[in-house]
Amino acid sequence: MMMRTGNCRGDEMDKILESDPSLLLRGLSPDHIRLYHWGATQAFFTAKEAAMVLDISESEAAEAIEALKGFHLIGQVNDSENLDGMCDRGPWWRAVHPHLATAHMASAESRLRRRLYELDARRDLVTALASSYPARPHRGSQPPEAIEVVDSLDDVITLIEQASAECEQEMITCQPGGGRPTAELEQAVARDTALLGRGVRMRTLYQHSARRHAPTQAYVDRIAPAGAEVRTMTDLFGRLIAFDRRIAFIPHHQRRGGAVVLRSPAAVAFLCEAFDRAWDHATPFCGAERTEAAVDGLRQGILRLLSKGLKDEVIARRLGISLRTCRKHIADLFQELHAESRFQAGYLAATHDLLRDTP
Repeated sequence: MMMRTGNCRGDEMDKILESDPSLLLRGLSPDHIRLYHWGATQAFFTAKEAAMVLDISESEAAEAIEALKGFHLIGQVNDSENLDGMCDRGPWWRAVHPHLATAHMASAESRLRRRLYELDARRDLVTALASSYPARPHRGSQPPEAIEVVDSLDDVITLIEQASAECEQEMITCQPGGGRPTAELEQAVARDTALLGRGVRMRTLYQHSARRHAPTQAYVDRIAPAGAEVRTMTDLFGRLIAFDRRIAFIPHHQRRGGAVVLRSPAAVAFLCEAFDRAWDHATPFCGAERTEAAVDGLRQGILRLLSKGLKDEVIARRLGISLRTCRKHIADLFQELHAESRFQAGYLAATHDLLRDTP
C-alpha cells in the first residue's frame, strides 16, 4: 500500500503509528531532513523563507513542513508569539527537539499497547465462550459442531486458513471444473509452500482439462518440486478440501462461496476414502506420455456421456472444459467413428469397446 505521509497531520500520524508503525520509516525524504536541519538553526521561519534559502518551491517547502509536523518535529508558533505586523507573511514555524518529538510518539505507542492488551483480553473471552456456542438444530444425535453451515465466503476462508495452520500430516484437495482462477492459484502457492515446508503431505486432484490451463500448469510447476502430488482424471466426485482427515470442507448447495464444515469422524472418513479411490485411478500431472493418456481419458469420458444422451453444455460442465472445446472433441470423434448422430456415435463406441471406465 502506498501512502504519502507528507500530507498527514500529527494526530493522523499517530493513527498510522498505531495501525502500522513500519509506514513511518518511509515518511521523510532527504528534502524533508534538509529543511529540518536548516529550521533547527532558526528561531522561527515561514514556508516562503525556507523555499528561498533551500532553493525549492514554496509548495515543496509547505509539503516538507507538513511531513515534519506529522512527526512532531516542527510546531506552529502561537499567535501570541508572532511579531506585530508579520502575521500576513503566513504561519510561523519552529523546529522541535527530537527528544520532545519522541515523547509525542511515546504517547501513541502507549495507546497502541493498551489496545493490544484489550484485544488479547477480548480474544481470551471469545475463546472461553466457544464451548457455550449452541449447535445448529439438527434431527438425530449428531455431536455438537459435527456439521457447521457457513454462509459467508470470508468466514470460509478464515476457517480454511486456520485448519491449514493447524494441519500436521496431510491435506487433500479435489478441484473439479477445470483450471482454478489465477488469483486463487497465486494465493494458494504461499499457503501450500508453507504446508509442504512443515512436512505436510499434499495431494490434489484436478480434471484432465486442467492440463491445458496455463495458470494451473505454472502452479503445479512451482509446488511439485517442494513435494506436492497432483493427479488428474476425467470426472471427479465433487469439490473437497480436508486436513489431517479430521476436518473437511464441501460446497454449500445453495449459497455461492459458502461451505459446509464437517468434523464428524464418520463423514470425514467417508469423503477421504472416496478421494483415495479416485486418487488410485488418476493420472499423474507431469510427463508428456501421461498427458496423452489424460487426453485419451477425456475423449472417452465425452463418448461415455454422449452415449447417455447428455447435451453438449452438460458434458462440458461435467468434464470441466469449455463448450467450444467440448464440441471440437465431439466433432473429431464423429469423424473418427464415421458417425452422423449422437446415437450412432454411442453405438459405434460401444461396439469398439471405447466406453470402458478410464481414469
